[in-house]
Amino acid sequence: MGALKQRWNFFFRSTKGLVLVAIALIALVTAIWGMLSGPMVEFGIRDIVVDGLGMSLDPSEREGRIIMLYHTIAVAVVAIEVFIITGMVPMKDHERAQINATMTFGYMITLIFGLLFGYFGHNFLFHGLYLFGLSLSFFAGILLSAALWPWKKEYYIDDPEMSRTKKGMDLERAAFFTMAVATLGSALFGAVSGSYWGNGHETFLAEDLIREPHKTVLQKSIIGHLHIMLTLIAVALTLIVGKWYEFKGVFHKIAMPLMIVGTIVISLGAWSVVLFPWAHTIIYFGSVSVMLAALMLVIFGWDKLIRDRIAEQDIEKANAWQKIKALLHDPLKFGATWQMVFMNFTVSGVGIFMAVKLDEIFRVWPHREERITLTGHWHILSGIIATIILFYYADIAGLKGKARKWFGWLVIIGSDIGFASVTIFSMKRLFVTESAQQPLVNWTMLLADLGLALVLVVLAMLMLWRLFDLFKKKGRWTEELEEEVTQ
Repeated sequence: MGALKQRWNFFFRSTKGLVLVAIALIALVTAIWGMLSGPMVEFGIRDIVVDGLGMSLDPSEREGRIIMLYHTIAVAVVAIEVFIITGMVPMKDHERAQINATMTFGYMITLIFGLLFGYFGHNFLFHGLYLFGLSLSFFAGILLSAALWPWKKEYYIDDPEMSRTKKGMDLERAAFFTMAVATLGSALFGAVSGSYWGNGHETFLAEDLIREPHKTVLQKSIIGHLHIMLTLIAVALTLIVGKWYEFKGVFHKIAMPLMIVGTIVISLGAWSVVLFPWAHTIIYFGSVSVMLAALMLVIFGWDKLIRDRIAEQDIEKANAWQKIKALLHDPLKFGATWQMVFMNFTVSGVGIFMAVKLDEIFRVWPHREERITLTGHWHILSGIIATIILFYYADIAGLKGKARKWFGWLVIIGSDIGFASVTIFSMKRLFVTESAQQPLVNWTMLLADLGLALVLVVLAMLMLWRLFDLFKKKGRWTEELEEEVTQ
């Protein structure tokens, strides 16, 4: 019993354990539900999984199932960020315990009963529990916002290298607080629309409505909810990476106000899409502010990686090649900020180009092609967020030596090949005609499958390493639990 209690405490009372459990559950869902995707249908694997697990997949209910699946995974990702934030941002122990416990119950109930309702018959008791899980997760967000309140004088700082007000209020903490409050507002934005399901609102996927000239207020609100929630998850992760890098100095002083203003402006823009046709202009201004803050983090981070490694090697005056090697020395820390840069080529750049050339190019294409581009756009951003979380977790889990390098570089290379291939596939009509597209389609799909499969294999190896460690009486998990208790 003592051994079980110790492991229970590790899983549900330590930051590393909480993050590990959530990642493992997301990985399990991704592995199983990934078997229902297009390529698996051709190999007959989808039918084996559906029959073996007893899934009910009525084609007319496909959109509803996908929405349930997205929400279960998204809430688990938000939970991971909440656990990391409570572990790295100063707050009282009882606040941390309340937030983590509430969020854990919330995301687990949401994940379990959302999938049961969506894919294993429609027992509405399960749907009620799914909504209860979402409500608990929302309440955890309220607790987090209260704990992050930046005007508590006990959390004021006097470090001249950190972004702060004249009185000493920590603007980084204020950025976390702003993100948390904006996330609560954006969750309500979607919840209000969801409350009208079956009463003036029907299930749909956002990419299916792109060419509808007239959208209802509820449809617009769902589209806005989708965009702002994914954006705020990315904002939260950027702030987390900043804490991980020990972001400070001139760039930090500029970046935090930009992040606060950008988060507020983006949120107001997304919420106002239901009222104003020019709301996207507001979103663009907010996006520029947030992206500038992220750029400053990347510049600071890469400079820090180079300086720290050069100092470690006792090199007095490094040449260009030595600086490049220093930058690439730690693939986990480099990978987190590299993915932010890579995102500009596969997500931000593509999105801006689409907005500028929408009527001139993309609306001339068949509807299916524009739909593919938008779907790829959202999935790539989600995937990049997932890889950055993996880099952070692998670091705090203590991955070292060759294992650290192999894990980091395989995730970077595999994910980037996959995301680049999907980007080329989605934009293929720019440089190849439909009659000549098949070779390009074959190669991009093959590379995408191989790249993303590589990431999943490496993730599986990381999870197996942690699983085997849990069977050890004095495994690494005991050290992590002791660190949490003594902090």
